[in-house]
Amino acid sequence: MTSVLEYHLVHYRRTWRSSVLSTLLLPLLTMVGFGLGVGGYVTAGIDGVSYLDWMVPGLIASTAVQTVIGEATWPVLSYFEWLKVYFAQAAAPLRPADILGGHLAFMMFRVLLSVTAFLVIAAAFGTLRSPWAVAVLPISVLVGLAVAAPVVAYSASIRSDSYLAILIRFAVLPMSLFSGVFFPIDSLHPVLRAVAWVLPLSHGVDLSRAATLGVNPGLDGLWQLLYLLVWCAGGWLLALSRFRRRLVV
Repeated sequence: MTSVLEYHLVHYRRTWRSSVLSTLLLPLLTMVGFGLGVGGYVTAGIDGVSYLDWMVPGLIASTAVQTVIGEATWPVLSYFEWLKVYFAQAAAPLRPADILGGHLAFMMFRVLLSVTAFLVIAAAFGTLRSPWAVAVLPISVLVGLAVAAPVVAYSASIRSDSYLAILIRFAVLPMSLFSGVFFPIDSLHPVLRAVAWVLPLSHGVDLSRAATLGVNPGLDGLWQLLYLLVWCAGGWLLALSRFRRRLVV
């Protein structure tokens, strides 16, 4: 697995400059546009805090998800269908578990970079109300893995990138909108509220919000962590089965 991770890190060392601007600029523009722009109209705040302070942890969790979606879709498909990188790694020989684990580890590395940049910008805006905000880093890795693993399994199961557009439109975008990032889940219709609680991002948003606001999540937080771990384990097993089916002759 470490050899595969090293491969991705060496490749990223050559291309990291292309992602620096978006990593730093996107959270800045999002905070200014939504937090200060839209937040200017939400004068009462939410749950006793300003809209900007309330929204930032949701944006951080959403950033983790968006980062892994970018890494777990087209790159995974291309490594199977066009570049054949996975097949070359399997001929090294490396086990499917090593190939999958190394790539997922690199995705979590990307999550840490993106979330760290977001935390620095959030701190500059004075939106982090508790030293427990550093817990957002492991939380983001957990929610990132909970989304990345099943998405990798999906990407490994298809042959055309047209199916990735379907995933983005009917899964990723609704999850980003209805997981409590921009408005409370309690304001949703009961059916949409139930759907939101099934999705992993909503639990990552809640845990991140508790960390940045210094709120004890209590027993609910423990159950949310366990729920995210279930997503991670289930996604890993599903992705591993797909990798084995395609790579093991």
